[in-house]
Formats: sequence, structure tokens, C-alpha cells
Amino acid sequence: MIMPKVFVSGCFDVLHSGHIAFLEEAASYGDVYVSLGSDETVRILKNRKTMYTEQERKYMLEAIRFVKKVYIGPDTGKILDFAPLLDEVKPDIFFVNADGTSDEKRAFVESKGIRYVTSSRIPHVGLPQRSTTSIRETLKK
Repeated sequence: MIMPKVFVSGCFDVLHSGHIAFLEEAASYGDVYVSLGSDETVRILKNRKTMYTEQERKYMLEAIRFVKKVYIGPDTGKILDFAPLLDEVKPDIFFVNADGTSDEKRAFVESKGIRYVTSSRIPHVGLPQRSTTSIRETLKK
């Protein structure tokens, strides 16, 4: 049986249980392909250096059983920087977190005939909801 291709994009810089739950949920739709934000993209979009290099983040993501393949995205720093990879991967589903969705992104993805699905962002049973932003804020205290 051929599994649907599920495409996700993100920086995954401070890998945490929220990321794993997100990837697990995405994998419930099919094989997960990740467009990983490059070091330069993180610098441009988030105005900071990465904690882990793009190669280290790629290695960690590829070690997760829910992930089929990881691509390092182009260094555009734009919200649709994953666009060239959509043509390469040819996914059936684009899976995104609620905080990463936008009308522009949805319209672009759907214009390519790809189903757009927003995550319910449910943490794994017994674990707190996590985000990189909340982790960074906690560490500042």
C-alpha cells in the first residue's frame, strides 16, 4: 500500500516533546517529509542564531521514527521558503501547526492541489504542551 505523503516545515531548533507530538500527529496521515529551516533562514526569520546547526537538526529529525525524510530548505527567510520542495516531494497533505498557519500559506498550498491540514496541537498523554518560545521564556527566568 502506498502511503500518502505528508509535508511539514519548521526550524525544530530546540527539539522538544511538542515537536515529537506534532510529527506523530502528522504521521497519522501518512509518510512525513520535513522541510527544515536552514541556519540562515532561522537567522533571518527569528533574528537569532540557531542552538543546533542545520546538519545536527537534520540528523535528530531523521532519527525520529515518525519522519520519512528531511530536506534542508532554501535560505530565503520567507514564509513560503518551502515552495521549491513541494514540487520535488509532491505531497498529498501539507500539515501545519495552528501558530504556523496563514491564509497566504493555505491558498498557496491548496492552489497546488495539496490538502491543507492544521494540527490540533495535543501534547502526548501526561506531558505538558511545549513550544520553543515557551521554553526560551522559561530559561530566561
